[in-house]
Amino acid sequence: MRQPTRRRRRRCLVLTAGMGAGHDAVAGELARRLRAAGCEVLVRDVLTLLPPGAGPALRGFYRFVVRRAPALYGLIHRVFLAPAPGARRRPDVSPLARLAERPLTALVARARPDVVVSTFHLAGQVTGRLRTRGALDVPCAVCVTDFAVHRAWLEPGNDLYLCVTEAAARATRAGTGRPAVAAGPVVPPDFRRADTPGPAARLAAARAAGRPVVLLSAGAWGVGPGLLPAARTLLAAGCLPVLLCGRDEKLRVRANRVPGVLALGWVRDLPGLMAAARVLVDNAAGQTAAQALAAGLPVVGFRPIAGHGAAGVREMAAGGVSVYADGLGELVAAVTALSADGPARDTLVRAGAALFREDAAALALALAQEPAAGT
Repeated sequence: MRQPTRRRRRRCLVLTAGMGAGHDAVAGELARRLRAAGCEVLVRDVLTLLPPGAGPALRGFYRFVVRRAPALYGLIHRVFLAPAPGARRRPDVSPLARLAERPLTALVARARPDVVVSTFHLAGQVTGRLRTRGALDVPCAVCVTDFAVHRAWLEPGNDLYLCVTEAAARATRAGTGRPAVAAGPVVPPDFRRADTPGPAARLAAARAAGRPVVLLSAGAWGVGPGLLPAARTLLAAGCLPVLLCGRDEKLRVRANRVPGVLALGWVRDLPGLMAAARVLVDNAAGQTAAQALAAGLPVVGFRPIAGHGAAGVREMAAGGVSVYADGLGELVAAVTALSADGPARDTLVRAGAALFREDAAALALALAQEPAAGT
């Protein structure tokens, strides 16, 4: 008797990059969703596909300029990354992509994925170039994590772009001529369960003693121009400032010396902490801001980091999903208005929730053809 043909599970390759924590967070959530859909998932850091030493050097240089030489990074962003209106064909913005092409081709041959999803622009450049030349026969999606799309994302060879907003999708379609969908930010479901604060949130709420808890995010690397003065000003205005220092232990120790300011290191229960807070002060328009939108936490952009951070913070405000504060006075006014229940807070919360339109993982998986028979 002939045995029925068994269909193998679909395989997905998710490419990320250890540049801070945001791209890894998006990759991790995409992987979780794809596994929940019954897929086999391999997550790989594209920096490991570069020649030995190149990946750590790139990460180290980026971390240095963002933290220690923001003016230099701002110049790099303006020259190489900022959009150039009117030109669809873009100049090569990252020769490093060529160096990863052969290793990625070998990885795809070994892993045999049905779809490749990139959460970092360098990875999208590699897959797009290979697709353009016909050297990669696997459909490729790019999850654009930035609110303000810069040129490094715009590699026309990819099959689909998944963007956080419709404005980002329009910019991507204009820059690549390829399909782009406003799926919304990719955030774990825990951030939308605001009724179960965890230990860190309970501590913050207890310390607040009736004062609004305001989170100030410094990202994974503790990058935050003007965060300590902002925390002191908010403290004087009657708030409890909670500074999220990421993995920067020196910043955490320095901030905790300020009486009344609560400084935290790497936070594992960020959904619970956001559930207890009233406002997030953000300077990068990255994954922490996206998580706040999912949690229904109003976002105030303030003193953004140079380059893509400044562009993203302003793009969020222009899109009506956050408020931009230019100076300490505007920061206090914005935080005061948004901490209280009322129309201003409700409008921002609704606008943020409206971004979460579709499941980016499902859209990427739809690119894959029906898997061949096998085991």
